[in-house]
Amino acid sequence: MNKMGLVEAVQNKIGVSKTVAEDAVDTVFDTIMKTLTGGEEVSISGFGAFLVKKRAARMGINPRTKEKIHISETVTPKFRAGKVLKQAVK
Repeated sequence: MNKMGLVEAVQNKIGVSKTVAEDAVDTVFDTIMKTLTGGEEVSISGFGAFLVKKRAARMGINPRTKEKIHISETVTPKFRAGKVLKQAVK
């Protein structure tokens, strides 16, 4: 399912126009992104949690030249599935 499929599912479930459903989906995604950008966690009971993880700087190896390179610290979003979601997928 892609974003438009999600919009259609919301539209069919709550019986609103496609524009309203798309605004609702966009608002949820925007809120999650803004919260993560602020360094906070988004936890949705039964579904899971979106969080920000830092990867420390480290030394790596260029596979072509076998030369050692410095890989700088990065910040990346992560998702941790909740118990209910894990059981539903089983």
